[in-house]
Amino acid sequence: MGRIKSAQIKRTAKALLKEENAFEESFEVNKKLLGNHLPGKTIKNKTAGYISRLKRMEHEKKEALVTK
Repeated sequence: MGRIKSAQIKRTAKALLKEENAFEESFEVNKKLLGNHLPGKTIKNKTAGYISRLKRMEHEKKEALVTK
């Protein structure tokens, strides 16, 4: 099982995904993109990780649809 993210992290990540389309599946890239958007290192890292996970799940769904 994975770690449970707080509602604040989920809400922030989903809002950022709606605004910007530059996020990728890579945690490191997302962390750099968040740069000064978020106040603390911990929140920035958790949000970047959650965005990476959402992008990976989105990519897997697209692949599943293509293979069917």
